Amino acid sequence: MRWALAVAALGLLTSAARPGVDDALITGDTLPQKLSEFRFFLGDQPNARVTPYTLATPLFSDYADKQRFIYVPAGQKARHQGDGLIELPIGSALIKTFGYPGQKLETRVLLRRAGGWVALPYVWEEGDAVLKRGGKRLEVTAHGQTISYAVPNQNQCKECHQSSGTIQPIGPKARNLGAAQLKGLVQAGLLDRAAVGYVLPRWDDAKAPVAERARAYLDINCGHCHSRTGIANNSGLYLTWEEADPVARGIGKTPVAAGRGSGGLEVAIAPGEPDKSILLYRMNSTEPGVAMPELGRSLVHKEGVALVRDYIAGLPH
Repeated sequence: MRWALAVAALGLLTSAARPGVDDALITGDTLPQKLSEFRFFLGDQPNARVTPYTLATPLFSDYADKQRFIYVPAGQKARHQGDGLIELPIGSALIKTFGYPGQKLETRVLLRRAGGWVALPYVWEEGDAVLKRGGKRLEVTAHGQTISYAVPNQNQCKECHQSSGTIQPIGPKARNLGAAQLKGLVQAGLLDRAAVGYVLPRWDDAKAPVAERARAYLDINCGHCHSRTGIANNSGLYLTWEEADPVARGIGKTPVAAGRGSGGLEVAIAPGEPDKSILLYRMNSTEPGVAMPELGRSLVHKEGVALVRDYIAGLPH
């Protein structure tokens, strides 16, 4: 009996010594200067209800490794909304750390406050990540080359995450999380249910159809801006998975404005002719004003370009 009481007391002490996430900082109106203030992590371990997740098809960011976490406050649950984005309650957070083997570069957080989502970029310096609202350039060596890695400023975060004039998450869609992860979130008490219809294939899964992999890749890398509600909606080019109109998806579509970004080519996607397609031309460039996506990369994603090339080459013409 005494042993049981001692164990229980030790548990209480351990719990007291391990405070939870600071919910008031997430929902409040301050901008914490250090990532550690949120207490998302205790040392190298995620705190209670800070749950790691992965995406079937992730956004390309100069071959950086990414660790993704979702936090939902106690007593709350995210709500399933079909195959699209799960709806996260006020007080939730999405945390994503970028880096290369042996080095952490930045952690971006999305905070769900009463007035909407707030995006904040933190740069790692001497054991903690410091808020850099103006962004920062980092010269790093990775994969055998020097990379001018760009941490986005707060306004650039808003641009990519803007939908219908408000900031929204991009990655955690039910179809991009998959049934197993959704079930895990339900079991962890973070999500109300785990139903999912179509699950996106991994972009590099050679067993999946090329067209589906390419469209999944374009959805996550381009669709947040190139959608009917995104910041690039005036382009008329909509690369979301949901888009049903083949012309709006770029097939045979002429650009609204043919500047130098078109490379002198006539249509976004020329079926069967990758080298005559503006979309591929811009993906294959690192030149400012030409390269697409505009933000988040300084390198060409060679494997992604090869996938989209195969997709366009296989379109009937």
